[in-house]
Amino acid sequence: MPDRGRADPEPRPGPAPPGTGWPGDPAEQGTPVAASPADARALAAAAVDCGALDARVSVCRACPRLVSWREEVAVVRRASFADQPYWGRPVASFGPADARILVVGLAPAAHGGNRTGRIFTGDRSGDWLFASLHRVGLATLATSVAAGDGQRLRATRIAAAVRCAPPLNRPTTRERDACRPWLVRELALVRPSLRVVVVLGGFAWTALWPALGEAGYAGPPRRVPFGHDARVGLAGGMTVIGCYHPSQQNTFTGRLTEVMLDTVFGAAASLAEVG
Repeated sequence: MPDRGRADPEPRPGPAPPGTGWPGDPAEQGTPVAASPADARALAAAAVDCGALDARVSVCRACPRLVSWREEVAVVRRASFADQPYWGRPVASFGPADARILVVGLAPAAHGGNRTGRIFTGDRSGDWLFASLHRVGLATLATSVAAGDGQRLRATRIAAAVRCAPPLNRPTTRERDACRPWLVRELALVRPSLRVVVVLGGFAWTALWPALGEAGYAGPPRRVPFGHDARVGLAGGMTVIGCYHPSQQNTFTGRLTEVMLDTVFGAAASLAEVG
């Protein structure tokens, strides 16, 4: 199996074909592909477990603008990563299927998850996120640099509201809604074990609530505005916690600090009775 933590002397430009040996690739050559939002709804609903769901997510082609962008990035590549292969496909969730904590972010970064094939891996936001998860005992390593680097999450799973890297980190409302069935099915599949959802940023906060409703969760009686450490209790003992996104805009300006991030994930671990 190739080591994606090292530079490839002759990286193949373009997206990694499914079933060709990328570490952690959940798909095979015969994995069904969603070519439209309707396909995504049908294939998500029919996924029998998180493994099947992750595989179908990772080959989705339902949003033409996102497909074009992510694949262009995988061909052109950033100069600092020009000697590395790019994943260039939708990025599936990462973590155990029986997670007690689900972390929901916005979307993969063009030269982060879209390059490495793992959500929040290989970019500055991921550096902050995984360091915090490690400090509170939810990740085995303090860094997440590449698929196949040995990173493991403890009772925690990381997902995104939109599974493809969007131009300027800004998915459209239509793209968000087209991607919702994957999150809906994921919420349904992890429901037996799920106790806490940590939502990174306002975009993911807005995307989460209709997905929870479609997955059968009873929502709050009225809309709760996003805020850092905002907490919403749901029926059945589940808690939703808001957290500022660990973007460079937030971490460089001090809007989000390590202590603030650790406080949220420490609370999530406590509420989920992890550790």
